[in-house]
Amino acid sequence: MTSQVSPTEQADGAVVGEQRKPAGAGAKDVRRLDRVIIRFAGDSGDGMQLTGDRFTSETASFGNDLSTLPNFPAEIRAPAGTLPGVSSFQLHFADHDILTPGDAPNVLVAMNPAALKANIGDVPRGAEVIVNTDEFTKRAMAKVGYAASPLDDGSLDGYHVHPVPLTTLTVEALKEFDLSRKEAERSKNMFALGLLSWMYHRPTEGTEKFLKSKFAKKPDIAAANIAAFRAGWNFGETTEDFAVSYEVAPATTAFPTGTYRNISGNLALSYGLIAASRQADLPLYLGSYPITPASDILHELSKHKNFGVRTFQAEDEIAGIGAALGAAFGGSLAVTTTSGPGVALKSETIGLAVSLELPLLVIDIQRGGPSTGLPTKTEQADLLQAMYGRNGEAPVPVVAPRTPADCFDAALEAARIAVTYRTPVFLLSDGYLANGSEPWRIPDIDELPDLRTQFAQGPNHTLDDGTEVFWPYRRDPQTLARPWAIPGTPGLEHRIGGIEKQDGTGNISYDPANHDFMVRTRQAKIDGIDVPDIEVDDPHGARMLVLGWGSTYGPITAAVRRLRAAGESIAQAHLRHLNPFPRNLGEVLGRYDKVVIPEMNLGQLATLVRAKYLVDAHSYNQVNGMPFKAEQLATALKEAIDG
Repeated sequence: MTSQVSPTEQADGAVVGEQRKPAGAGAKDVRRLDRVIIRFAGDSGDGMQLTGDRFTSETASFGNDLSTLPNFPAEIRAPAGTLPGVSSFQLHFADHDILTPGDAPNVLVAMNPAALKANIGDVPRGAEVIVNTDEFTKRAMAKVGYAASPLDDGSLDGYHVHPVPLTTLTVEALKEFDLSRKEAERSKNMFALGLLSWMYHRPTEGTEKFLKSKFAKKPDIAAANIAAFRAGWNFGETTEDFAVSYEVAPATTAFPTGTYRNISGNLALSYGLIAASRQADLPLYLGSYPITPASDILHELSKHKNFGVRTFQAEDEIAGIGAALGAAFGGSLAVTTTSGPGVALKSETIGLAVSLELPLLVIDIQRGGPSTGLPTKTEQADLLQAMYGRNGEAPVPVVAPRTPADCFDAALEAARIAVTYRTPVFLLSDGYLANGSEPWRIPDIDELPDLRTQFAQGPNHTLDDGTEVFWPYRRDPQTLARPWAIPGTPGLEHRIGGIEKQDGTGNISYDPANHDFMVRTRQAKIDGIDVPDIEVDDPHGARMLVLGWGSTYGPITAAVRRLRAAGESIAQAHLRHLNPFPRNLGEVLGRYDKVVIPEMNLGQLATLVRAKYLVDAHSYNQVNGMPFKAEQLATALKEAIDG
C-alpha cells in the first residue's frame, strides 16, 4: 500500500513529503510532512472530543503549530448511530505557522457508518480513511441509508481505506481485565488514539498520565484505557496494513521565544478575566446562567477562588446579570457570560448599566440562531444585537477577539474600557473560537496592562454657598466617566436607578433639556473611547481590501496568503473594536476601489460600514454553522478582484 497526502496547497500552505527507511530489517517507511489534517468522527458517545483533545495536547507538547475544530450535536445524547448524532474533532498541525483547522482532512477516522457518511464528502480523493469495520452491520448501515456496505461496493475506491476491527481488537486487548464486553468496548477510542499516535509519532507519556489522573478513583478503568491505548500503538507498529508512518517536525520558526501551552478560546477568556481582575486590583465576580457554548467560562472561573474569584450560577439569565451589576456597584470587576438568547433576556439590565454608568463585561459566545437555533454551531450574527438591542439610546462598546488565544487579550481590553470609562462592554466571541484551540504564549506579568482605577474618596463639587458635596455624575473631563463610589463610603451616598438623572447631582430628572444632554453625553463618552488605529496589511499597493472581524481572521488570512502566493495583490484589515470604530477606519476604506467583508451572518458589519462611511462595501456571507474554508474564501475574493 502506498499512502500520500496531496501536494496541492490547501488552507495554510503546501504539503511536502520526504520518505526515509528507518534502520533495521523490516522497519517501516517514515514519511516527513509539513502539515496534516486529521478528523476523528463517531457517535456522540464514542469519546471523539476526548480523543481529539488528547491528540491535540500531545501535538502541542511536541511543538507543532495547530488549530482545532470540535463539532458535536446539540443533544446531550443524540440517537445512537444516526447522522444527527455524529460527533467529530478536526485537528490541523504543522511545522510552520497555520491559521485554520484546515479545509479538508487528510485522514478520517470513522467509528461507524454514520460517521463515514456524514464526513466522507469533506475528504479529498487519495486521503486515508480508517474505518471501524465492527460497526458496519446491516442494521447500522440501514439506519443511515446505506443499501450496501460502502466497504464492498467500490464507492471508497478513490481513498486509501484501512479496514480495522477496532471494537474486536480493543475487547481482545482487554480480555485480562475484569470488564464486561460493553465496558471494554468503551475504550475503542483509546485504541484509535494509540494507532494515530503511532502513525504520526506523537508522544504518549502525557496521555497515559492523563488517564491515570482522570480515573484515579477507578484504577482498573485507568489501566484498561492505557492498555487499549498501547494496543493501538502496537497494532500500527506490527500490522502490514500500515506500511508508512509520518513525521511532522516541531514548528521551530513559527513562534517567538517563550513558554507555550495549548489553549481554547473559553479557557483563554477565563484566564484573561482573572488577569484583568488582578491588574485592576479588583475582585472578579461572575453572575451567570449556563448556556452553550459559554458554560465553560463559568466552570473554569469556579475553580479559581484562590484568586478572589466569586462565581454565582443564577436561576436564570436575568438574575445572573442583575447580580453582576450589583457586584459592579459594590466595587467588583463584574462579568456576565451568555450566548445570543441570553443576551435578549439581559438587554434591559444592560440598559440599566448604561444608565447607571457602571463597568460590566457582557461576554456573548455567539451561536447559530434565532431562538435556540444551532446551540453547538458557530455564527457571528449578534453584532447588531450588541450594538442596538436595547430600548432608547443605550450605546455600548463592542470588542471581538480574532483567535482562541486572542480571547485572553480581548478580555483585558474589554476590562480596560469598562473600568476606565464606567460602561458596560460587549465582548463578542463565538462557538468556533470558544471550543477551538491553538498554542498560546504565556505572557510575563510585566507585559500586562495596568488597569488600576481610583474609587471616589470624598466630595468632588462645591456648591454656591461653599458646601462641599459628592456629585455622582460629575464627569472626568478626559473620559467623561463618572466617579465610582463604593456603597457605604461616608459622605458618598447617592441614588441609583433606571430613571433619568440630573447632570451632576444624579437626582431624578424629567427635564427635556437635561435628558437630551445626558443622552448625548453618554454617546460622546463611547465615541471618545481611545482605541488603536486599525492596521492594514498591504505589501503591494492593492486596489481591493478585505475587511473582517472576530473569528473570520484565520480563514481570511489563509485565503489572502493563498491569493498572494498566486500573484494577486490584495489588502487585509481586521477589526477588534466594533464600537467605536478605529478613528482611521474611514480613511483606510477610502484608499481602496473595492471593499469586501466576509461574515458569518447576512452582512451586519457591512451594514454598519455602509451606513457610517458611505462605502459600497460588498458582503460575502455564510450562515451554515461552520467557519469559512480558506479555499472557498480565496475563490470568492479572486472573483471580486476580477469582477
